[in-house]
Amino acid sequence: MPAHKIVGVILTMGLFGLIGKVKALEIGSPAPNITASDENGAEFRFADAYAKGPVLVFFYPKADTPGCTAQACSLRDAFETLRSENLQIIGVSRDTAEDQKKFQSHYKLPFPLIADKEGKAAEAFGVPAMMGVLPVTKRQSFLIKNGKIVWKAESAQTAKHAAEVQAAMDSLK
Repeated sequence: MPAHKIVGVILTMGLFGLIGKVKALEIGSPAPNITASDENGAEFRFADAYAKGPVLVFFYPKADTPGCTAQACSLRDAFETLRSENLQIIGVSRDTAEDQKKFQSHYKLPFPLIADKEGKAAEAFGVPAMMGVLPVTKRQSFLIKNGKIVWKAESAQTAKHAAEVQAAMDSLK
Protein backbone atom coordinates (compact mmCIF):
# COMPACT_ATOMS: atom_id res chain seq x y z
CA MET A 1 0.00 0.00 0.00
CA PRO A 2 1.39 3.46 -0.86
CA ALA A 3 2.60 5.60 2.06
CA HIS A 4 -0.07 8.30 1.58
CA LYS A 5 -2.82 5.67 1.90
CA ILE A 6 -1.26 4.26 5.07
CA VAL A 7 -1.18 7.75 6.59
CA GLY A 8 -4.84 8.22 5.59
CA VAL A 9 -5.82 4.96 7.28
CA ILE A 10 -3.92 5.90 10.41
CA LEU A 11 -5.55 9.35 10.56
CA THR A 12 -8.96 7.82 9.97
CA MET A 13 -8.33 5.62 12.99
CA GLY A 14 -8.05 8.79 15.09
CA LEU A 15 -4.62 10.40 15.25
CA PHE A 16 -2.65 7.20 15.55
CA GLY A 17 -5.30 5.75 17.85
CA LEU A 18 -4.57 8.46 20.42
CA ILE A 19 -8.03 9.98 20.49
CA GLY A 20 -10.89 7.88 21.77
CA LYS A 21 -14.07 7.95 19.74
CA VAL A 22 -17.30 9.23 21.29
CA LYS A 23 -20.46 10.67 19.81
CA ALA A 24 -20.10 14.46 19.79
CA LEU A 25 -22.99 16.56 21.08
CA GLU A 26 -24.31 19.11 18.63
CA ILE A 27 -25.78 22.54 19.21
CA GLY A 28 -29.44 22.05 20.10
CA SER A 29 -28.80 18.70 21.82
CA PRO A 30 -30.10 18.29 25.36
CA ALA A 31 -27.35 18.83 27.91
CA PRO A 32 -26.36 15.60 29.68
CA ASN A 33 -28.14 15.06 32.96
CA ILE A 34 -25.31 13.45 34.89
CA THR A 35 -24.01 13.29 38.43
CA ALA A 36 -20.30 13.38 39.23
CA SER A 37 -17.91 14.14 42.10
CA ASP A 38 -16.55 17.63 42.64
CA GLU A 39 -13.19 18.73 44.05
CA ASN A 40 -14.42 17.95 47.58
CA GLY A 41 -15.62 14.46 46.66
CA ALA A 42 -19.23 15.65 47.00
CA GLU A 43 -21.95 14.66 44.57
CA PHE A 44 -22.54 17.30 41.88
CA ARG A 45 -25.74 17.19 39.81
CA PHE A 46 -25.37 18.99 36.49
CA ALA A 47 -29.19 19.32 36.19
CA ASP A 48 -29.22 21.42 39.38
CA ALA A 49 -26.80 23.87 37.75
CA TYR A 50 -28.82 23.95 34.49
CA ALA A 51 -31.95 24.86 36.49
CA LYS A 52 -30.25 28.02 37.84
CA GLY A 53 -29.46 29.60 34.46
CA PRO A 54 -26.79 29.43 31.75
CA VAL A 55 -23.83 27.12 32.40
CA LEU A 56 -20.37 26.86 30.87
CA VAL A 57 -18.93 23.36 31.14
CA PHE A 58 -15.27 23.38 30.14
CA PHE A 59 -13.16 20.26 29.77
CA TYR A 60 -9.39 20.44 30.13
CA PRO A 61 -6.67 17.79 29.93
CA LYS A 62 -4.79 18.07 33.25
CA ALA A 63 -4.97 20.31 36.30
CA ASP A 64 -2.00 22.54 37.03
CA THR A 65 -0.42 22.29 33.59
CA PRO A 66 0.40 25.48 31.64
CA GLY A 67 -2.48 25.48 29.13
CA CYS A 68 -5.09 24.30 31.60
CA THR A 69 -3.95 26.84 34.17
CA ALA A 70 -4.15 29.65 31.58
CA GLN A 71 -7.65 28.53 30.60
CA ALA A 72 -8.95 28.27 34.17
CA CYS A 73 -7.31 31.55 35.22
CA SER A 74 -8.80 33.32 32.19
CA LEU A 75 -12.24 32.29 33.45
CA ARG A 76 -11.31 33.17 37.03
CA ASP A 77 -10.17 36.66 36.02
CA ALA A 78 -13.44 37.30 34.15
CA PHE A 79 -15.58 35.52 36.73
CA GLU A 80 -17.35 38.61 38.11
CA THR A 81 -18.28 39.82 34.61
CA LEU A 82 -19.52 36.38 33.55
CA ARG A 83 -21.43 35.92 36.84
CA SER A 84 -23.11 39.30 36.33
CA GLU A 85 -24.82 37.58 33.38
CA ASN A 86 -25.82 34.72 35.70
CA LEU A 87 -23.35 32.33 34.02
CA GLN A 88 -22.21 29.39 36.13
CA ILE A 89 -18.86 27.79 35.33
CA ILE A 90 -17.95 24.14 35.82
CA GLY A 91 -14.49 22.74 35.04
CA VAL A 92 -14.02 19.04 34.26
CA SER A 93 -10.92 16.85 33.88
CA ARG A 94 -9.86 13.29 34.63
CA ASP A 95 -7.90 14.41 37.67
CA THR A 96 -8.67 13.08 41.14
CA ALA A 97 -10.74 15.12 43.57
CA GLU A 98 -7.55 15.81 45.53
CA ASP A 99 -5.74 17.15 42.46
CA GLN A 100 -8.78 19.26 41.54
CA LYS A 101 -8.91 20.68 45.08
CA LYS A 102 -5.20 21.60 44.98
CA PHE A 103 -5.64 23.22 41.55
CA GLN A 104 -8.70 25.17 42.71
CA SER A 105 -7.01 26.30 45.93
CA HIS A 106 -3.65 27.20 44.36
CA TYR A 107 -5.20 29.42 41.68
CA LYS A 108 -8.20 30.59 43.75
CA LEU A 109 -10.68 29.27 41.17
CA PRO A 110 -14.19 30.39 42.22
CA PHE A 111 -16.05 27.58 40.46
CA PRO A 112 -16.47 23.83 40.97
CA LEU A 113 -14.07 21.37 39.39
CA ILE A 114 -15.38 17.91 38.53
CA ALA A 115 -13.12 14.91 39.14
CA ASP A 116 -14.05 12.81 36.08
CA LYS A 117 -11.53 10.04 36.77
CA GLU A 118 -13.46 7.43 34.75
CA GLY A 119 -14.31 9.84 31.92
CA LYS A 120 -18.09 9.45 32.30
CA ALA A 121 -18.83 13.20 32.10
CA ALA A 122 -16.58 13.53 29.06
CA GLU A 123 -18.31 10.60 27.41
CA ALA A 124 -21.77 12.05 28.14
CA PHE A 125 -20.73 15.34 26.49
CA GLY A 126 -19.02 13.55 23.60
CA VAL A 127 -15.56 14.85 24.50
CA PRO A 128 -12.85 12.49 23.29
CA ALA A 129 -10.00 11.26 25.44
CA MET A 130 -6.43 11.55 24.22
CA MET A 131 -4.56 8.43 25.17
CA GLY A 132 -1.00 8.42 26.36
CA VAL A 133 0.52 7.10 29.55
CA LEU A 134 -2.77 8.14 31.17
CA PRO A 135 -5.93 9.18 29.34
CA VAL A 136 -6.67 12.91 29.41
CA THR A 137 -9.72 14.78 28.18
CA LYS A 138 -9.52 16.94 25.07
CA ARG A 139 -9.97 20.68 25.67
CA GLN A 140 -13.58 21.54 24.76
CA SER A 141 -16.30 23.81 26.14
CA PHE A 142 -20.08 23.87 26.07
CA LEU A 143 -22.50 26.67 26.83
CA ILE A 144 -25.86 25.40 28.08
CA LYS A 145 -29.03 27.43 28.28
CA ASN A 146 -32.50 26.11 29.14
CA GLY A 147 -31.07 22.59 29.27
CA LYS A 148 -29.72 22.63 25.70
CA ILE A 149 -26.28 23.05 24.17
CA VAL A 150 -26.30 26.53 22.57
CA TRP A 151 -22.58 26.91 21.81
CA LYS A 152 -19.50 24.74 21.82
CA ALA A 153 -15.79 25.17 21.25
CA GLU A 154 -14.22 21.98 19.98
CA SER A 155 -10.75 23.45 20.54
CA ALA A 156 -11.29 25.91 23.36
CA GLN A 157 -8.63 28.57 23.71
CA THR A 158 -6.47 28.78 26.81
CA ALA A 159 -5.52 32.33 27.87
CA LYS A 160 -8.35 33.87 25.81
CA HIS A 161 -11.09 31.45 26.81
CA ALA A 162 -13.09 33.98 28.85
CA ALA A 163 -13.22 36.35 25.86
CA GLU A 164 -14.32 33.46 23.65
CA VAL A 165 -17.11 32.60 26.12
CA GLN A 166 -18.15 36.25 26.48
CA ALA A 167 -18.44 36.58 22.69
CA ALA A 168 -20.63 33.46 22.63
CA MET A 169 -22.81 34.86 25.42
CA ASP A 170 -23.13 38.19 23.56
CA SER A 171 -24.16 36.43 20.34
CA LEU A 172 -27.01 34.70 22.19
CA LYS A 173 -28.63 37.91 23.42
